[in-house]
Amino acid sequence: MLAIRPKTLPAGAVPVLLGSSLAAVDGHFVLISTLVALICVLGIQVATNFINEIYDFRKGADTAERLGPTRTVAAGLISEKTMIKVSALLVGAVFLLGLYLVYTSGWPIFLLGLLSLIFAWAYTGGPYPIAYSGLGDLFVFIFFGLVAVGGTYYVQAHTLSPPVLLAAVAPGLFSVNILLVNNIRDIATDRTVGKMTLPARIGASRARQLYVILTVIAFLVPVLFSMSGYSPWGMLSLLSSPLAFTMIRQLYASEGRELNNVLAGTGKLLTLHGILFSFGLLIQ
Repeated sequence: MLAIRPKTLPAGAVPVLLGSSLAAVDGHFVLISTLVALICVLGIQVATNFINEIYDFRKGADTAERLGPTRTVAAGLISEKTMIKVSALLVGAVFLLGLYLVYTSGWPIFLLGLLSLIFAWAYTGGPYPIAYSGLGDLFVFIFFGLVAVGGTYYVQAHTLSPPVLLAAVAPGLFSVNILLVNNIRDIATDRTVGKMTLPARIGASRARQLYVILTVIAFLVPVLFSMSGYSPWGMLSLLSSPLAFTMIRQLYASEGRELNNVLAGTGKLLTLHGILFSFGLLIQ
């Protein structure tokens, strides 16, 4: 359970919920496709976490000085060999399950699924790991926003429209904020091992400012989205704004391990905002 990181799973589940709500509003909802997409998205997310443990352990990023939750490979709770086997089995299972979506929706889903699996490895693996370059935030936005929401919609509607991608911006940005908090907390230890995340490059102060900017944009999305012909009840997501203000205050008042609470709170914000946005769209 430590390796799966269950508190981070809403970042994968909420985009699927939003994409399915949009499909339902447009008259394209398909339950089996939704469930398969959910399992595949969560499977890729967990596989990314497993692979992250392997490579961060190899590169020395997970040490006793780490301020975040325990990493199982570095702590010796799971051997590297076992984690490699489990990761390979999980990736294989997701690939096989995803073939159903390829069968029902065509080659674009095969391409998206293949890219998702490749980047699950490339995030911390390979000669040029994404997480170590400062580009992790961009890829999180793309795959936990545009790809997850747009892909979920596509496997049901077999088409895609600009409003769907606009709606995908909100969960994508909240997912980036989760990563920002995680990396603000780990700036010192990351710089030591050459893991130059975005906060490690721009500093904690600017990273906190970016968190605020992305939060504001995420809350503007439902407002702009209501202008595209969908139900204005999607703006129910604005009811999560008090939690957003709380997270921003805590972010500026917290350091070190205290940021773990902000990390968990940002995950809750993503979940609450996404649920209100998704169900609000269903109200005609």
